Amino acid sequence: MSSHDVLEGRALRKSFGSTVALAGVDLMIHRGEAVAIMGPSGSGKSTLLHCLAGIMKPDSGEVHLLGERIDTLGERGRSLLRRTRFGFVFQFGQLLPELPADENVALPLMLGDVSRVRAVQQARSWFGPLGLSGMEGRRPGELSGGQAQRVAIARALVTRPAVVFADEPTGALDQATGHDTMRLLVEATRHNDASLVVVTHDPQVARWCDRVVEVRDGLIVTGPDHSEPVVPDRSGHFVPDPHTPAIAQARVVAQPPGAPAGSYAPGWPAGER
Repeated sequence: MSSHDVLEGRALRKSFGSTVALAGVDLMIHRGEAVAIMGPSGSGKSTLLHCLAGIMKPDSGEVHLLGERIDTLGERGRSLLRRTRFGFVFQFGQLLPELPADENVALPLMLGDVSRVRAVQQARSWFGPLGLSGMEGRRPGELSGGQAQRVAIARALVTRPAVVFADEPTGALDQATGHDTMRLLVEATRHNDASLVVVTHDPQVARWCDRVVEVRDGLIVTGPDHSEPVVPDRSGHFVPDPHTPAIAQARVVAQPPGAPAGSYAPGWPAGER
């Protein structure tokens, strides 16, 4: 891995009984890059995310984070990694219903022995940039779907992770809210120098990312090279973008047609990992 590489999966294989989920996948995630993983149901895309994120161990192959192998860690070590070096945004947010929004965001810090007062203070610094001012005390049941996902974005980034994983982050949202959520997710991770890995079935979600890889039958079949960005064509397949230079597209995420203009000032909280 070079200094520009953050996360790497090498020859990853994973089976569930006789079903092969991953058949030898190689994938490199670069620093500050947003990567979409797409594929039909059962293709192995979620299994790939789970192996990269330390949620499950591959049957064989290796996972490296910032040059250090992590797939050989025990459950305790991988749990610590998920709490400190990785952030997560899920389809339904998975916020704790009994906690107010600010404590939901602060929870990863408190689990890392940060005092409640300091953790909540750090958590609240995310609410303004994400358009959530005044909602710090609301519980998840008092938030809209889009607001809950923005709280989940704050929770994913509050520990200053190296990589944020998002599994169908807009799957439960309407199109306009989904666009807004993806814009904020991409902007927030990039401004905080984190990489982003998104599993999605939606080509419009994938267009927010720098690069798309397609997984079918446990193998990556398109988009293997970071220097060759790919975009969905009319049939839903992914082809090299004929209009945008590779270097420009790799660093700039264009707002898809029809996406809301956005109303949040990105005064992202500063801090050290």
